[in-house]
Amino acid sequence: MKTLVIAEKPSVGRDIARVLGCKTKGDGSLFNDEYIVSWAIGHLVTLKEPDDYNPVLKKWSFALLPIIPDEMGLKPIQNTKKQLNVLKKLLRDKDTKDVICATDSGREGELIFRYIYDICKCDKPVKRLWISSMTDKAIQDGFAKMKDAQSYDNLYASAKCRSEADWLVGMNATRAFSIRYGSYGNMYSIGRVQTPTLAILVNRQQEIDQFVPEAYYEIFAEFEKADGVRYKGVRIDAEGNTRVSTEADAKAIAEKVKSQAGRVASVETEEKRQVAPQLFDLTSLQRECNQKLGFSAAKTLEVAQSLYEKYKLITYPRTDSRYLSQDMVPTLMPTIEKVGFGPYAPFAQTLTEKDKLPITKRIVDDAKVTDHHAIMPTGKLPPPNLPPDEKKVFDRIVRNFLAAFYPAYVYDITTVMTCVAGETFRSKGKVDKQPGWTELYAHEKKTEKPPVGRSKKAAESASDDTETDLPALVPDEAVHCVDAELQFKKTKPPSPYTESALLSAMENAGRFVDDDSLKEAMKGSGLGTPATRAAIIERLISIKYVERKKKSLIPTEKGITLIGLVPNELKSPETTGKWEKGLSKIAAGEMDAERFMESIKRFVGFLVDAAKK
Repeated sequence: MKTLVIAEKPSVGRDIARVLGCKTKGDGSLFNDEYIVSWAIGHLVTLKEPDDYNPVLKKWSFALLPIIPDEMGLKPIQNTKKQLNVLKKLLRDKDTKDVICATDSGREGELIFRYIYDICKCDKPVKRLWISSMTDKAIQDGFAKMKDAQSYDNLYASAKCRSEADWLVGMNATRAFSIRYGSYGNMYSIGRVQTPTLAILVNRQQEIDQFVPEAYYEIFAEFEKADGVRYKGVRIDAEGNTRVSTEADAKAIAEKVKSQAGRVASVETEEKRQVAPQLFDLTSLQRECNQKLGFSAAKTLEVAQSLYEKYKLITYPRTDSRYLSQDMVPTLMPTIEKVGFGPYAPFAQTLTEKDKLPITKRIVDDAKVTDHHAIMPTGKLPPPNLPPDEKKVFDRIVRNFLAAFYPAYVYDITTVMTCVAGETFRSKGKVDKQPGWTELYAHEKKTEKPPVGRSKKAAESASDDTETDLPALVPDEAVHCVDAELQFKKTKPPSPYTESALLSAMENAGRFVDDDSLKEAMKGSGLGTPATRAAIIERLISIKYVERKKKSLIPTEKGITLIGLVPNELKSPETTGKWEKGLSKIAAGEMDAERFMESIKRFVGFLVDAAKK
């Protein structure tokens, strides 16, 4: 009698088989006297199509909507049916005494296994392997700490509700709005996450299209000290604004101050501290790689999965937590020592020479660790032939991990006010005092980050005076205005969303909600999950609702048209945010799955009626 272990992918299955000592090859499996290790190939099972319930439902007609099966059925995915049959045979084999679920430790991994288990009509006892790293030690420790599958029933209930809700809303809304507004070859695909995500892009595009630039002027003066040293400043009004609305007024101010004597009205220096970035979750890693490396969210996830599964260099990447748990603290210094090779050696050494690591609540907080902790290196050394993309993402993760334990970046901002001929000019200077965690990024060129979806208000109010080197100045010091010039400028529209900015918007969808109580309730639940957001963006592009133009995501005419057609409830992040929160509550055992699905069915009825009308 053997124990059957089912992994999510062949590569993971082979790693587990190696740790368990399963060396004999079987049909789609590896085994020894105690274990058989087999695997899925991602999803092997899907929900049935409407015509699987009744051939009549192949026809798209309002008379047949809404389609709400009494009980949702499962069917094999045709192109992976061979491997499902392998698992079916193993699950039903009389020599299989029990089963270990070793799919990815998360909502989707749970769904993959349970759908396989259900469609194969297996009733053998199941234990759950729950690991965050693919190192041999992590796998061994996971096998030593397995729980009965029933401990994860709530997670499965949440996954099942997500799957069925997506089917019900997507299937019915797509048919209803395509029948009502579509034409031959022009179907409107609708989804409970993809549609509000598209709406975010469309709303931004409408802001850009409707934006009317406003012309203005700014006056820059150059001042000279008694010793001949010069510095510049921008003219400000009594409220601190730099803009002058007309050219005539700007010219008059410039002429008034030019060649006049002035004085330093004030010199104020303020110390600023910038603490290290938190450890990565998947979304923040995707944003960083989009900004710094130009990778799409899907590309970053693919590379991170490779670093996790194939190379065992990082912990589980599909996490939504940026914190570590208290029980990991003893492993941190040994991990730092192990990653102290090559370019990371001096930074790791700085930390290993300390008596103890500076652990703060920004790094370790049990209350904020969800199914998985933050992404970090495992301590395993990368092979010499690590592919370039993997090398780049691994570098971001190692530097982020080491930087977390470094002190804050400290600098002084000096603001000088200079008065001349009744006008005030502002100059700013910056002096670094302690590089802190920024030492780890000193090798990078200092370039401005791509805009992260600025609002119209932010775009218009951005300060135009920049931080420069300033000479030593003291209050009441006499200076001379040697020159003054005006610059013509225009207000800028909001920037199109980059992938990084859209990921942030999806994660923090509550900011698009007006109701304060709901905004608060949506903290921690956005559009989709870290594991699904990349796929949603790629889906919008594949169905031609969105185009990539360099780093920007631009909605197409078809995408804009759809958002104009569907009711607000289908495109509002508020609705999907509520659902995501509901799914989290089901996973935590705080909400009944049937109650959730009843609300989804009512919503489907509303959508069909909205399309009819």
